Amino acid sequence: QVQLQESGPGLVKPSQTLSLTCTVSGSSITVNFWSWIRQFPGQEMEWIGYIAASGSTYYSPSLQSRTSFSRDTSKNQFLLQLNSLTPEDTAVYYCVRMRNNWYFDYWGQGTHVTVSS
Repeated sequence: QVQLQESGPGLVKPSQTLSLTCTVSGSSITVNFWSWIRQFPGQEMEWIGYIAASGSTYYSPSLQSRTSFSRDTSKNQFLLQLNSLTPEDTAVYYCVRMRNNWYFDYWGQGTHVTVSS
């Protein structure tokens, strides 16, 4: 059974950097694509980017300048860093497995992040 679990701070201050970790079980992160997606309070969702099986990354153009992905294959984890935070980054952040055809088949439960001073 494939499971994903996000972890990280629930509250961060404006201008700081958000760091989230996704721990995967039941599937190796060296296969498929692994994405981050966020859902805003108004329910709109935004795809942030992915890290591929090879370790290469692709970011949403709107977030590219502030986003960085990495991974630790020994722990089967992949990580998100989003810098220069503003309150508009407040959202539920999900890590998701993505197949070749952009089908998102397994989701973490999501972690709520609030950006506030």
